[in-house]
Amino acid sequence: MAPRSFWKGYLKLSLVTCPVAMLPAVSEGDKLRFHTVNRATGHRVQARYVDAETGKPVADADEVKGYPRGDDDHVMLEDDELDAVALDSTRTIDIDMFVPRESIAWIWYDTPHFLVPDDKVGEEAFAVIREAMRVTGVVGISRLVLYRRERAVMLEPRDRGIVLWTLRYGDEVRDAMAYFAGIEPEKADAAAKRAMASLIEQRTQPWTAEMMRDPVQEKLLELIAAKRKAGKRAGRRAGRADNVIDLTEALRRSLAGRAG
Repeated sequence: MAPRSFWKGYLKLSLVTCPVAMLPAVSEGDKLRFHTVNRATGHRVQARYVDAETGKPVADADEVKGYPRGDDDHVMLEDDELDAVALDSTRTIDIDMFVPRESIAWIWYDTPHFLVPDDKVGEEAFAVIREAMRVTGVVGISRLVLYRRERAVMLEPRDRGIVLWTLRYGDEVRDAMAYFAGIEPEKADAAAKRAMASLIEQRTQPWTAEMMRDPVQEKLLELIAAKRKAGKRAGRRAGRADNVIDLTEALRRSLAGRAG
């Protein structure tokens, strides 16, 4: 089953507009997650916000966003005030410029999303925008409010749809030369280079998603399945050391297998 869209709005290029929906291109839904539980009861432990000074729990209605301006001094912003900072880019992806695809370095790429037409009527306009970018070899640049911030986004035609990448902010990207400039250029021995090239050639194979398996998670799932089969509830073991040893041993074997 295809995932549900988490954003709906409009894709706009000059006078051409069409409704679109956005879906996440990656998922962490299958990642193994643990709950923190009370060993004595087996019940889950709840996390609660408490006042840093009084130590007393804070009611949901009293939680508010605050921007620090000094020690224990904040500018408070209510949710409706944050929502009121509405921008046109909240629901419209207005492509205002195009750049060559190869001109955007990999380090600027943040999070990918799939962009698809949201109704049959808008499919033609969507296809026109997508194919125009494809034949000219460019990607579109726009701005969009996501996760409460306006972000620069890149739109790239891909198959029958468009991949929308959020782009990193300028102050997030560091200059590589600040790290690499101190590395002295070495003249590698010709024989060593040939030997290394031969080794690389021997180990070169076609890319497959299977290369991205997580052997540690697989071993943990095996451990959990074994405990379920044995009828032992997680966290109800009499000795804490046994649990630690089981988990450590599973991780040790996983890492040993991966190294081999």
